[in-house]
Amino acid sequence: MPRTLVLSAMPVELGPLLAQTAGVTLVERDGRDYFVGRLRGHDVVLALTGIGPVNARRSTAAVLAAFRCGPRSAIDSVVFSGVAGGDWIGSVTVPTRWTLDGGKHFFDVDRRMLAAARSAARSGVRLESAAPVGDPACGCVLNPDTVATVSVTHRPRVEFGGKGQTTDPFVGRALRCVPGGGDVLGCEPCVVQQGQLGPETTQFARSVVPFVDPSFFTGYGASSAAGKGYAAEDEETAAVDAVASAHHLPFLGFRAVSDGGGDPLGLPGFPVQFFYYRQLAADNAARMTLAFLSRWR
Repeated sequence: MPRTLVLSAMPVELGPLLAQTAGVTLVERDGRDYFVGRLRGHDVVLALTGIGPVNARRSTAAVLAAFRCGPRSAIDSVVFSGVAGGDWIGSVTVPTRWTLDGGKHFFDVDRRMLAAARSAARSGVRLESAAPVGDPACGCVLNPDTVATVSVTHRPRVEFGGKGQTTDPFVGRALRCVPGGGDVLGCEPCVVQQGQLGPETTQFARSVVPFVDPSFFTGYGASSAAGKGYAAEDEETAAVDAVASAHHLPFLGFRAVSDGGGDPLGLPGFPVQFFYYRQLAADNAARMTLAFLSRWR
């Protein structure tokens, strides 16, 4: 049975999509968890890639290998939903091509998928402007959208076109997730996190040591699409697009801005804005992804 692969990097991004998926079954393959179900008329596999291009590349390849239909992968298309640096907080960007190497080479998105996304946007997608508190500790105490904080100074909208950039602040290394690590560093969406620490926690601690150096935070914090000619800048999309392209699979990415303009609080950029507005951005990316899936056949 052909399935659409829906990917996100972090639990906060995949959570809104998983909540809308019907008949969810947890499937474990080669130590990785996948969520199989039905979403907006599509048979889907939902999965977390983890943060960074190395994780994104490995995770995408693993899904394609894990779900087979005879000699071929059962995945027939790939969609990414997540947050990014960009122009206006809360707006959803849909670049038409993505680069992994600073613009030397680009991977295109699928034109048919892009056309369906444009059609979905024209039909009206309700994007939120108020930033919800969210569920950062994955306590699942309340709906992430229940309590709102401030509203951005503009009306978020869907923006098509331009180029997206995926950077690698981890310098070719893979950042491990941490069990029970909340909605950013956790290994699973909040609704399935158990909050229990196991042997993987030690592995996470070891893997994170190289990133504690101040130069890492300086480089990561400098990651912003503003002023660089990119519609969006993240750490995963182009890596996923590269794998999809290598397997001749149609791909489209939706990235909502979590750090950018329109912040009434005047917070410094990444990572402060990201942690404050990540739920707003993740929710809006998911809303556009759902609208696209409803329109695309």
